[in-house]
Amino acid sequence: MKKNRQDIYITKSSGETAPFSYQKLKRSLAAAGATEPVIEDIIAEVENDLYQGISTKLIYKKAFALLKRRPGALAARYKLKAAIMELGPAGFAFEHFVGAILKSKGYQVVVSRVMQGHCVTHEVDVIATKGQEQIFVECKFHNLPNYQCDVKIPLYIHARFRDIKAHLLKKAANHEMSYQGWIVTNTRFTLDAVAYGTCAGMHLIGWNYPEGGGLKELVEQSGIHPITSLTSLTRAEKQHLLESKVVLCKQLSQAPALLDDMGIGADRLKRILREAHDLCDQ
Repeated sequence: MKKNRQDIYITKSSGETAPFSYQKLKRSLAAAGATEPVIEDIIAEVENDLYQGISTKLIYKKAFALLKRRPGALAARYKLKAAIMELGPAGFAFEHFVGAILKSKGYQVVVSRVMQGHCVTHEVDVIATKGQEQIFVECKFHNLPNYQCDVKIPLYIHARFRDIKAHLLKKAANHEMSYQGWIVTNTRFTLDAVAYGTCAGMHLIGWNYPEGGGLKELVEQSGIHPITSLTSLTRAEKQHLLESKVVLCKQLSQAPALLDDMGIGADRLKRILREAHDLCDQ
């Protein structure tokens, strides 16, 4: 007997329960690039394994396993959120990742620069410049999916941004510039953090915030993917590459020699490079 989708309640990572959403699963598969027939086939198989209280994590694992059987980089695109969380524990990889997204939008980007403020110096994660616009970005990376950036973070970052801006405006030549303070996180903001950031004129980017312009959408629009998305690499190989400052799939696609010293066999090397190419070629 076929299960009624409306009768199945799933358990979110937060511990909350909610009705199983066919549309939400369909949107996530479509965002990975799956065609309508593939989406319907996968959803049909997932639905066969549904039971009351099943976790979203298990649903994700099932869909991911089914996508891995398909050609191309569908599975790699589908695991985007988990892949970004694998960029840690240090924050440098996430900073380079955010910088690459801004660079794809036409900004000149500098990662990790010490800036003089009016009162003290500050280390800025990403500085992005386009024409008369300059953005100072604080990157907040977390590897816990339920973590939320609270109001203390925009309060602190806003104070730093104002100190830097006050120093820059001492020079008359900088009065034509437009300066912005940004916070980018791979998780979420609390309501108070959003309220303060909005009131203070800051630009906050979370995983799904703002609507239609969150980190997830920026990655999908830019085609910039981390190497941690690649299903053909082991966790140890990903960590080795990250420690060597190789963060993006396109770095492997453009410079396969980066894999030469890792003892990877010829056949698997071809699979890795094919997946990297497919992931970059959107």
